[in-house]
Amino acid sequence: MTATEETSNGPALMAAAATEAGRVVGGSASTPLDSATPCTDWDLRTLLNHTILWTAYSAERRAYGESAAEDLISKDFAAGPDYARDYQAQLAKAVQAWSDPAAWDRELTVMGNAMNASDVGAMLIMEMVLHSWDVARATGQDYHCDGELADAVLATVSAQADMFRQYQGFAPVVPVPDDAPAFDRALALAGRDPQWKPS
Repeated sequence: MTATEETSNGPALMAAAATEAGRVVGGSASTPLDSATPCTDWDLRTLLNHTILWTAYSAERRAYGESAAEDLISKDFAAGPDYARDYQAQLAKAVQAWSDPAAWDRELTVMGNAMNASDVGAMLIMEMVLHSWDVARATGQDYHCDGELADAVLATVSAQADMFRQYQGFAPVVPVPDDAPAFDRALALAGRDPQWKPS
């Protein structure tokens, strides 16, 4: 995906990713928080807290060139009885913040470095999709990502995989057939087994 495509299609792709993220987090409440997840070192509580923080609260702030507040970074979102509903509400704010194509066509400061907003937005979409899939797998739910969204996530994972692996954000590549669907290839490149199920 080119920068121009990210700028024009970004809001719709983020909205699609957020819809599925909100759905699967909403369906996670009946699963024990100490359940295993595709993220080897994380139980469901840790995965949910990471997902909620970075794809909703931090995502909204990133649209304005801000960072997540310190008190949010250590918060146990999953401890709240309405964490799924709260997440969906905050996710809607993040989508709204990125809904204007102009929001994608500027420069942001991330960790002290200048970045194109389109690159930041693409990584946020990637995070929403990958961690929503993690939550879905851990909680026995289906996950849907195909067409343009799957292609966009694959393009972002391909561009960012080496950096994420350098900082232990991705596990080693999982082998999949060359003709596997785009989303399966994105999962595998991000160190996830597309066939993962709870043991």
